[in-house]
Amino acid sequence: MRPRLALVPGEPAGIGPELCVRLAQREHDARLIAIADPDTLLKAAHALGLPLRLRDATENSGAGELALIPMPQAQASHFGSADPANARAVIAALLRGGSGCLNGEFHGLVTGPVHKANINAGGIAYIGTTELLAEQANADVVMMLANPTLRVALATTHLPLRSVPDAITRASLTRTLRVLDAALRGDFAIARPRIAVLGLNPHAGEDGVLGAEEIETITPVLDHLRGEGMNLTGPMPADTAFLPQMLAEFDAVLAMYHDQGLPVLKHSGFEQAVNITLGLPYPRVAVDHGTALSLAGKGVADPSSLFAAVACCTAMAHARMSA
Repeated sequence: MRPRLALVPGEPAGIGPELCVRLAQREHDARLIAIADPDTLLKAAHALGLPLRLRDATENSGAGELALIPMPQAQASHFGSADPANARAVIAALLRGGSGCLNGEFHGLVTGPVHKANINAGGIAYIGTTELLAEQANADVVMMLANPTLRVALATTHLPLRSVPDAITRASLTRTLRVLDAALRGDFAIARPRIAVLGLNPHAGEDGVLGAEEIETITPVLDHLRGEGMNLTGPMPADTAFLPQMLAEFDAVLAMYHDQGLPVLKHSGFEQAVNITLGLPYPRVAVDHGTALSLAGKGVADPSSLFAAVACCTAMAHARMSA
């Protein structure tokens, strides 16, 4: 059975809608159901000069067609000009996709780029879609970015650098590693995941000379979880863990902070990189790029990340359906 995936384009004035139009031009191993404003999708198709027939969400769709759950916007969208009046429709679409996954209507959720500042300008307190969906599902989640050659999960996400050490506690690191290990088993069908855990400090603290977090926090957590059967290596210096011969030994890397791990992943394959939310009761995969307002409507935006997100979410959904 092909999994049913909810597809949310994101910011209607950005490149999300036109990427969804490109997605609709071919067949997929999943059944895609868009949650969006129909006029926005048709306008994007017209700008690209591509066919698009919108079908009812209960109907099957083929190439050039897209099943749709309408989510009307307050205002018509204009390429490159985000309107705060449409913020509620963006959030409503994301929550509709999430609720559909929670009640079994969908097997997974794929999301396009969202304009955080515009949503806040629309009067909605919004940190990010990861946090929004985690709150809806009442779940502990972990952010992981992946491309065809590398998976990098994050112990902390969008924090000022000076706040990172205080945010890495034994409890938080234990929770993160348990979520990561369980997701690699359940969503990626890896029987015994091999996880490389990076140190926080240069040279992983150099035996305490360059910092004590590895000795006081990271190593005790790894020792405890190894006792539970997890296959963990570390704490490892980040500058050597990402060597190709080292990465070949691992299924995923856990970085301590955002810019410790993600520049390497993006350098190794940004176009096909995706953002995965681990720990939800369903697979959720997002593109790993922004709204690109300056490119919207011009037909030059690269759809590779959205295609990769659909393929990844499909594989994750199949893994859960087969478990």
